[in-house]
Amino acid sequence: MERAFTSIDIPELKRIKRGKVREVFELGELYLFVASDRISAFDVVMPTGIPGKGQVLNLMSAWWFRRLSGIVPNHCVSTRLEDLPARLQEYRQVLLGRTMTVRKAQMLPVECIVRGYLIGSGWKDYQRDGTIGGTPLRAGYRLADRLDEPVFTPSTKAETGHDVNIRYEDVVAMVGEDLARQLRDVSLALYRESAAYALTRGIIIADTKFEFGLIDGRLHLVDEALTPDSSRFWPADQYEPGRNPPSFDKQYLRDYLETLDWNKQPPGPELPAEVVERTRAKYLEAFERLTGMTLAQALSQP
Repeated sequence: MERAFTSIDIPELKRIKRGKVREVFELGELYLFVASDRISAFDVVMPTGIPGKGQVLNLMSAWWFRRLSGIVPNHCVSTRLEDLPARLQEYRQVLLGRTMTVRKAQMLPVECIVRGYLIGSGWKDYQRDGTIGGTPLRAGYRLADRLDEPVFTPSTKAETGHDVNIRYEDVVAMVGEDLARQLRDVSLALYRESAAYALTRGIIIADTKFEFGLIDGRLHLVDEALTPDSSRFWPADQYEPGRNPPSFDKQYLRDYLETLDWNKQPPGPELPAEVVERTRAKYLEAFERLTGMTLAQALSQP
């Protein structure tokens, strides 16, 4: 099995942040994002990585950034190793396909979630009081039904633990009415465009989350976009309303963890080879379906 890079160090650069997946380094006027192969579930990072996962997330985000740039600009500058300083070229084997130089942004404190189907916590909300994220819905929806219209359901951004769902009015209070309206309208436009395209590739995007920041006072899409980590992807040919569809995201891993005697607190359990390989296969299939390229082809592009 290929090696999983779960810890990535670049002594020549100052590390700004270590997230669940990404390492963020200072690079002069830019930041350098490096996507590791770490994987988390139930807000716990597993000790076992998924080989190639970081490359999938990084290159898929870059692909979506290019495709959706007509709706909103993004912070991506380059994913080419050749564009990195000469002193970093000795790390080529580790960094290949994992790096993205990005413009620095003033991050907005909102997770912009868009739901197109009734599943997960949205289904629980609907069963409880007929709403999703505080938005009233009509009666008669079944589990996994497609919503009549996509719904914007924002949340707070938590460094640790779970994000907290908030109302649109809370977003207005946090960032102002004009910016809140931009966040909602741009998020819905991004979802509609990406979901329509994904259907042509046999994938349903049930829901997804976006993050935004301000660069020179203008709204930009930042972090990652429409990956199996930030979205719920379903195979369209296996979709059936009324039941939980299979997925291309981390649900397989979550389902496996649910079978263990584990309290969902750190440390996470080591993952067996079969779980690692099947999880990896789902990430790779999502990448190939959406981009039309294998990961190897994407890595070989100039």
